[in-house]
Amino acid sequence: MVYIQYEFFTKDESQRDFIISLLPELGFDGFEELNTSVRAFIPQNLWDHDALLDILNQNELGNIEHQYITIEPKNWNEEWEKSFEPLLIAGRVSIRAPFHDRQPADFELIIEPKMSFGTGHHPTTALMIQQMLSMDMKNKNVVDFGSGTGVLAILAEKLGAASVLAIDNEEWAVENSKENLQRNDTERVRVEFADSMDVCIEKFDIMLANINRNVIMKNLQSWRNFLDPNGVLAVSGILVTDTKDISDMAVQCGFSVAKVLTEDGWVSILLTSN
Repeated sequence: MVYIQYEFFTKDESQRDFIISLLPELGFDGFEELNTSVRAFIPQNLWDHDALLDILNQNELGNIEHQYITIEPKNWNEEWEKSFEPLLIAGRVSIRAPFHDRQPADFELIIEPKMSFGTGHHPTTALMIQQMLSMDMKNKNVVDFGSGTGVLAILAEKLGAASVLAIDNEEWAVENSKENLQRNDTERVRVEFADSMDVCIEKFDIMLANINRNVIMKNLQSWRNFLDPNGVLAVSGILVTDTKDISDMAVQCGFSVAKVLTEDGWVSILLTSN
């Protein structure tokens, strides 16, 4: 697959984080943050330069210098294998690739991300895992909206969930999730290709959504309707500066803010339904 690589030049870390939070809704699916810039990657067939300029201007980022180049197909998995290191989150969750040696942990996740999001290396995934470790998932029905690699859905089963539904609107993410489910010998996780909760007829005890600010704010009310009374929603993929906006909207939609975790300018918010 041919990719377009953008590079946005800014020494402001908050601006770099903001760019990373905005671009996934345009189809960007890979990011590399450097000291004075951030690189973003999008499949050529999804590339719309005018749409990119619009979203930058709408968010007062239009003055940031940027450039783009075309990247011819390469073995992305091989490139990833060169740089991906195993990690341990909260001292309890080990995430490694199939080619890494095992390391002691309460829960081991074997993840090969290919082009999907979710290895635990980004603060938002790590924050979601920390939120999950504080929840009682035993015998609960869980949905992971925007599942990426399936890492959170897999952990939910390992934490005792009775059933887990993983939803993503990218076909390659769905396929990647299914591969990772097999690697982890899951039995109670199913994956659906969808861009909304409309594929569901059931309600859930717990919902996980590690996406971005705009998608979260757009869907909060709908998600509330898919949660059982006293249900729990954990969200991330948002900047610390957006905490108040999302918390305020969540309260309007019938949630209470139970816990806020932060790391490197990113935030995860745990919400309970009233």
